[in-house]
Amino acid sequence: MILPVYTYGQPVLREDTQEIGSDYPDIKQLIANMFETMYNAEGVGLAAPQVGLSIRLLVLDADATAKDNPECKGFKRVMINPEIVERSNATYALEEGCLSFPGIHEKVARPDKIRVRYLDENFKQCEETLVKFAARVVQHECEHLEGKVFIDNISPIRRQLNKGKLNSIIKGTASCSYRVKPVKK
Repeated sequence: MILPVYTYGQPVLREDTQEIGSDYPDIKQLIANMFETMYNAEGVGLAAPQVGLSIRLLVLDADATAKDNPECKGFKRVMINPEIVERSNATYALEEGCLSFPGIHEKVARPDKIRVRYLDENFKQCEETLVKFAARVVQHECEHLEGKVFIDNISPIRRQLNKGKLNSIIKGTASCSYRVKPVKK
């Protein structure tokens, strides 16, 4: 089932999230719904707050970007209760977008290498080192679990330049090809 993507201005995008266990209700169905929602919106990652849930869960599939990002070949993951345990000092800037911010793309500098610890969809403990675009996608989605969004990483002047687009998102008038849940005023 395709879920609505919560857009900028929704309080759930700024909330702290709770860890979950294997007893979380209908977790397998939720994961399937999140993947379907992400694919429908042509995204490469989706965090639970983006579908209105304040839990530590994200889904990723960056395989479609593998032509330009070889590290993403076969990179499809479910991460439950993820924690980035190490970040490199080296960073690089790249343009990012976000399903919760339709029509906004900005350059964001992020560490180019991370180590992440998480539970997979079977609640098996995993830890892996990721580089470049795979690391970027995980960092972007993990920020959602901390109540942060990608525009928090851009300069105040760039945020100001996007003010009109941000207001359109809040009003629910931003153009979008997928189902969203805008803020009701």
